[in-house]
Amino acid sequence: MATTKTKSVAKSKAAPENNPISESFIALSKISGEGELSMEIKLRLLYELQQSDSQLDSIYLMRGELPLEVQDLEDDIYGLTTRVGNIQAEVKAIEKDIAQRKLDANNARALVEKYTAQQNNVKNNREYDSLSKEIEYQGLEAELAEKRMKEFALVLKERKEQLEVAQQALTDRQLDLENKKKELDTIVRETSKEEEEIKKRSEQLQIQVDDRMLNAYKKVRNNARNGLAVVTVKRDACGGCFNKIPPQRQLDIRMSKKIIVCEYCGRILVNGDFEGK
Repeated sequence: MATTKTKSVAKSKAAPENNPISESFIALSKISGEGELSMEIKLRLLYELQQSDSQLDSIYLMRGELPLEVQDLEDDIYGLTTRVGNIQAEVKAIEKDIAQRKLDANNARALVEKYTAQQNNVKNNREYDSLSKEIEYQGLEAELAEKRMKEFALVLKERKEQLEVAQQALTDRQLDLENKKKELDTIVRETSKEEEEIKKRSEQLQIQVDDRMLNAYKKVRNNARNGLAVVTVKRDACGGCFNKIPPQRQLDIRMSKKIIVCEYCGRILVNGDFEGK
């Protein structure tokens, strides 16, 4: 008899069909007559579970965006470290190229001197002309090597400036990360004991709550913006969406004989006397 009555109330008072929160508690109301626990005890367990989970939400809220900021800084540091490594490798390659060009220029000048000295001992014009061409060619090689050295020197200067900027950014990010981690660790350390106690309490409550009611509760928490699935009536309004609750409906809520769902937001409404007990 109690089950039939509860079903009819849930059907007539349900929120719009497309509301996922409402659908969860409509399904939840179908089991209101099952099990050995009274409906009031079931509602109290759900409310206490909500309070525990809300306390956990408050602890996580204290940490704010710090976990995300730490992750972002770690990603930035990884990217900057890669960039610094790439620039350093490029700088080494350019320096090696400059050294090779310098060696080429010196070799070309040495050959110019060698061929110039040989011109003094030539026996005919053909040998002289051949040495002149070699001197001209090696002179051009030396000039080309020096030109490349100047070009690479400009690129090297630019890369070193980029390296300095990247290294400074990396140092700044590492300092920011260190400070953020210290701040986060301090908050975690200060709240870790309380968090552990609340988690244990929440787990104990979940064991006592019917599986289907628990699944419906979790589904609602995931869909609710503020994580509230079970709320009391405050100032004649839903404690979740703040819409007015009719007097007769408030009376049913205070009696705690059945599951009452807010027709606007789909959250389950419980007796305000549950607070502080």
